[in-house]
Amino acid sequence: MTGGTLREVVTGPAQDGERLDTALAAWLDEPRARAQARLAGGQVTVDGHPAPKSHRLRAGEVVRVAVPAPAEPAPAPAVPVRYEDDDLLVVAKPAGLVVHVGAAVSGPTLVDALRARGTPLADSTDLDRPGIVHRLDRGTSGLIVVAKTGRARAGLRALFDRHDVIREYTALTQGVPEPGSATVDAPIARATRSRARFAVRAGGRRAVSHYDVERACGRGAVVGVRLETGRTHQVRVHLAAIGHPVVGDLAYGASPELAAELGLTRPALHARRLGFAHPADGRMIDLVEAPPGDLARARLRLCGDD
Repeated sequence: MTGGTLREVVTGPAQDGERLDTALAAWLDEPRARAQARLAGGQVTVDGHPAPKSHRLRAGEVVRVAVPAPAEPAPAPAVPVRYEDDDLLVVAKPAGLVVHVGAAVSGPTLVDALRARGTPLADSTDLDRPGIVHRLDRGTSGLIVVAKTGRARAGLRALFDRHDVIREYTALTQGVPEPGSATVDAPIARATRSRARFAVRAGGRRAVSHYDVERACGRGAVVGVRLETGRTHQVRVHLAAIGHPVVGDLAYGASPELAAELGLTRPALHARRLGFAHPADGRMIDLVEAPPGDLARARLRLCGDD
């Protein structure tokens, strides 16, 4: 074992017969899978020797854990600002950037990026989400508005609650949806087998999406989607529910082969338009953001030249 902080535990009668990985997870207050990874990585010895995860402890054994020094946190990326005033700003979030920290996220995040540029963010009851009034998934690029003041946060929150915000996405779908224009009105709730996924389920929250096929390309299509409601993963869930998942969205049944062929490492989904009445004076803010390079290249490979 090398590097980091050395922790040592002398086992007592209470640990006699307990599996090493189970005891280690309890000592370090971490999931057992993480403790098993430490064992596999050679960070743990029992009486000076490596031991398997299934080792049954005996009272009096000395367990040493070398906890590696934490890595330097990645710097928060610069995020393009498309509009800003004293109350709010609209940014173009790149794919791969999480909006705020959560149970499985430690950073960097969009909140980190805004703090790094010195942007004031409105206070929130959730300390991890200052200024945040809506989200985009980690893999989705595009426009997102952030509140700098409490007045803006309250006003924007009211607009989103009333579904009084223009939110349009562009997606590459697997196959061509039929009919070419339609409304998907289907409730969404967490999937029964995975808390990280959502599904169309009776009893879920009402969710409405309006889509238009903007270009049919044989194996896929360029589809515009306008949200009437704003549920988590709504575009992804609704397109998958009609049999045409977003290309690259492996969590919702898209083909990994097609994604690889198109050079995609994330769902082909982009928040292209965001429009709302400014909460301070009612003037209309209406912004459009072109898809980034990876989606433009994927569309070219899928559809050819326009």
